[in-house]
Amino acid sequence: MPTYDYHCDTCGDFEVFQNIKDEPLRECPKCGNPVRKLVSKNVNVIYKAPGFYVSDHRSKEYKEKAKEDKEGSSTTSSKPSCSCTAAAS
Repeated sequence: MPTYDYHCDTCGDFEVFQNIKDEPLRECPKCGNPVRKLVSKNVNVIYKAPGFYVSDHRSKEYKEKAKEDKEGSSTTSSKPSCSCTAAAS
């Protein structure tokens, strides 16, 4: 069931679990004052199909170049080539 946000001038903001087909609340469940429905910022949408990520639409050339860059960086040494420690001895 979706969560809807409401605002009461007396009680403040609150959330209510309601069926989509239910009418919006008109009164606060605590104090009975009028309420207004807010635009919800709690959007829990999960996309599980392909095509929703930037990387899904990369060109073949881009993927090949990225693979080359990755392979090239893994063969280089991660240690700095500094001879300052050898000179200090």
